Amino acid sequence: MKSPLIASIRLLVRDWRGGELGVLLSALLLAVSLVVAISGFVNRLQFNLERESASFLAADLVVSSSREIPTEWQEEALSTVGATGETVTFSSMVISESDDMFLASVKAVGGGYPLRGSLRVDVGGGRFTTDTPEPGYVYLAPRLIQQLDTAVGDEVYVGDATLRVAGTLLDEPDSTTGFFGYGPRLVMHVGDLDATGVIQPGSRVTYRLLMAGDANSLEQYKNWVEPQLVQGQRLLSVDESQPGIGATLERARGFLLLAGSLGVMLAAAAILVAARRFGERHTDQVAVMKSLGATKNTIRTLYALSLTWLGIFAISVGSGIGWLAQDAMFNALADQLPGEVTRTGVTPYVTGAVTALVCVAFFAWPPLARLGAVSPLRVIRRETTIADSTRATDLLLGTLSLGGLMLWYSSDIKLTAALLGSIGITVGLGFFVAKGLLSGTRQIGSSAGSVWRLALAGMQRRGTASAFQVVIFGIAIMLLLVLTAVRTSLLDQWRLQIPEGTPNHFILNVAPIDEGPLLQFFVERDIEVGDLYPAARGRIMEVNGNTLPEWGPDATGPRQREANFTSTDSKPEGNEILSGEWWPVGSEESLISLEDGFADDIGAKVGDELTLRIAADEFVVTVASIRSVNWESMQPNFFVIFPEKLLDRFPTTLFTSFYLEPDEKYRVSELLEFMPTITLIEVDVAIQEIKTIIDQVSQAIELVLVIILVAGALVLIAGVSSSVDERLHESAILRALGAGRATLLGAVAIEFAAMGALAGVLAIMGSEAAGWVLQTQMLELDYQTQWLLWPLGIILGSLIIGSLGTFACRRVVSAPPLQVLREL
Repeated sequence: MKSPLIASIRLLVRDWRGGELGVLLSALLLAVSLVVAISGFVNRLQFNLERESASFLAADLVVSSSREIPTEWQEEALSTVGATGETVTFSSMVISESDDMFLASVKAVGGGYPLRGSLRVDVGGGRFTTDTPEPGYVYLAPRLIQQLDTAVGDEVYVGDATLRVAGTLLDEPDSTTGFFGYGPRLVMHVGDLDATGVIQPGSRVTYRLLMAGDANSLEQYKNWVEPQLVQGQRLLSVDESQPGIGATLERARGFLLLAGSLGVMLAAAAILVAARRFGERHTDQVAVMKSLGATKNTIRTLYALSLTWLGIFAISVGSGIGWLAQDAMFNALADQLPGEVTRTGVTPYVTGAVTALVCVAFFAWPPLARLGAVSPLRVIRRETTIADSTRATDLLLGTLSLGGLMLWYSSDIKLTAALLGSIGITVGLGFFVAKGLLSGTRQIGSSAGSVWRLALAGMQRRGTASAFQVVIFGIAIMLLLVLTAVRTSLLDQWRLQIPEGTPNHFILNVAPIDEGPLLQFFVERDIEVGDLYPAARGRIMEVNGNTLPEWGPDATGPRQREANFTSTDSKPEGNEILSGEWWPVGSEESLISLEDGFADDIGAKVGDELTLRIAADEFVVTVASIRSVNWESMQPNFFVIFPEKLLDRFPTTLFTSFYLEPDEKYRVSELLEFMPTITLIEVDVAIQEIKTIIDQVSQAIELVLVIILVAGALVLIAGVSSSVDERLHESAILRALGAGRATLLGAVAIEFAAMGALAGVLAIMGSEAAGWVLQTQMLELDYQTQWLLWPLGIILGSLIIGSLGTFACRRVVSAPPLQVLREL
């Protein structure tokens, strides 16, 4: 026999010319291109979105402190991370040349600011700049320019410093940090800070050390500095400083990871079906080769080399197709995506190659390895078959390898377990349920018309093969249903996160005596205002008589927490009671409700007694309930809530929120002129930025869903094609016996439609189990049963698979019977 290498190449060429490789090669190309495309697209999308979201901090990582950042920390950041910057933020009165004054949120910045995002400043004359202000100059927000009745080129006074207005601040990347800043912004150079004389001992100042770099260096610095943080100091990332944005991005990452994992599973299913068909079509060829003296090892070596060449070709070509696909996807969203154009890196191609190798080794190879056991007697006895004793083992090994591949790909054991578990339900129950239902059609078929009787008889005759097809169809439909259901829940909850009319302005420091006039102001202008909440700053000192340690490098476990306290008898919208009960209206008991994360920080639970301090007064309250809070909403949220009457004996200010349309922004100036002592916080820019992130991610999710749907369709086509050869022979015999083309085509349509309906039932069972785990445990969504998918899964399964089956088998009923019978 010729060299195995040459023989394997010739075998591949012959199979290609004979059309034998079509389905298997398509499935392998699908596996590689799908994984490369989705991985590359997800990598680029995630990088761009993270860069965009990092602009909310003007950095990748920030150390925020109420005291000056130690020089040692700055030097370590410079040596470990590389790019650093600093900001100093405080509130101060700003005075114009005409002696108009207004309370502004002042931010002093260094030359490296910002590390992420950019400033946008109108310097007049139709010119704009992104540079930070030079020493001696400042940028003012439009509202501050209006309130001070000043203009570019005029002088303003901040403390003892005289500074010249160099431009109008249109946009700043970290405008939404902290509580979005008190008052309109003034940006100055950090070198002018000492000249102002504003910062004195006891001043309320926020110092920030900004860092930008790769993930490893940031993590290294984080591990170094975190143990040294004391009270008033903390590390900020996007997830922590903007929980709404952080949760949105995390869920988007989870969904795209889910989509990629489903792509891997669909590709593996396509390869399994295609390889099984490929092996069955080569049984006769192997029997002839063995009758001519080829040994079992020779056959296996030949097909192993053939698969190797096929895998190399699939990796090479599939990677190219995947690159083109992800580039097309990314360019399709280029106008909506933020930031610079990025490259995919090598990870997607490594992932695609490993996927191909695993699929070839554990899904394509087992059916071909069994060809070595084909008996030479099959040349003269066509009924001779290969023993199926190893197929259960092959399936188990394939499932385990798929699980390992998904775990490596996603790094998420919950995701892997949920998908493998749902497949286990679909395969384990599905195969036996399908066989039982198929065998139960015998009685129906005996009393049905000729077309139905022919279709049901075919399903019974191919009982095991039909059950296998039903399971494959069920897996494909299940994965598509899972992805569709999760996508629907995700987008629905995102849309509810910031609905129309979400408050975009907050008012603080309202004196109780001003409550009536303030409400009257809004009534006269027909502006809807939220509830007014009293606010007092306080500290949790003790839990059950045990004094909590203060923050410090050596403090571990529960620690003292300072927070804004409020009181109300109505449970705030978006809060859910996790344990305990909410108090009745008018309660005069000393009770408290805690946010769940806050309760964990101080080590408190329902029934515990807490000692609190407000100003110089200490008092004891009992924990009545623990709440979850929807921090993703832009509604007023609170860590600590008391019954309404409990704060009456303490001095408080009031806090509320309201919504203004963009064309009503002039109302802000009216409000500040009417009540200049309040603090107004504008968050409309932050809301718009969050909506932009949600829109971008939503578009990406829709696009990825379309890709997975196409992949699912290809798996269904592979499953339909797996029985074409057998049906070709059956059709030839039936046509030779007088069956008409319309009768045979009708029987095929009924048979595949019935299998599609059964597959839809199995898919719904598996998708509900997987959907619950994925939505509640992985993506932290409220579980939503998609009742529409129940009938939709069955109907679409029947229609789609029925149509695909009829289309794929159209040549089965058209081929001349004599031509087919001669090939037997």
